[in-house]
Amino acid sequence: MPQKILIVTGDAAESLEVLYPYQRLLEEGYEVDIAAPERKTLRFVVHDFEPGFDTYTEKPGYTWPADLSFSEVDPGAYIALVIPGGRAPEYLRNNAELRKIVGAFFSADRPVAQICHGPLITAATGHLSGRAVTAYPALEPDMQSAGATFQDTEAVTDGPLVSSRAWPDHAAWMREFLRVLRSSPQVTPSSPSDTPSSPSGTPSSPSGV
Repeated sequence: MPQKILIVTGDAAESLEVLYPYQRLLEEGYEVDIAAPERKTLRFVVHDFEPGFDTYTEKPGYTWPADLSFSEVDPGAYIALVIPGGRAPEYLRNNAELRKIVGAFFSADRPVAQICHGPLITAATGHLSGRAVTAYPALEPDMQSAGATFQDTEAVTDGPLVSSRAWPDHAAWMREFLRVLRSSPQVTPSSPSDTPSSPSGTPSSPSGV
């Protein structure tokens, strides 16, 4: 049976930052669940960087079903955690059930990947103190307030925690996260044959594709 990885997210998450790790980890042979405050169809957004605009722009993104709610999550069933960005972490960090889930992964020293605004969630749990991280650059003061050392680079690894700035850094982020996963004592090697034939929650393919 494939080992399981959990992605925690919600409405207004950045589309690429959810779906790139979701599909990349499936490709590696892991089973991936997406958890949200409620088990429902989530509405993601697209954040882009346009010339002459002082911050990122936001447009509607993909919709995607959550496999389970935070209250249904058993952290012990998963070998690793992924925390995407977008606007979702701004409100998800206040969710007590999610903070317990995140705390369980840190307490068990399991791999955690975070990107963009995702570190707002880990900061809210108090687990960034003394760690080196990166995040969306505008979050540098938030990371420093959480007791972390901020590094403005593609990917930063501190023990089992792998951080990245935003979706343009995806390749470096997942490359490093997969390295950490493979070296974790709790992770057994995966193979393409382990990949679930029909991942739960995956929408039907568009007609003609």
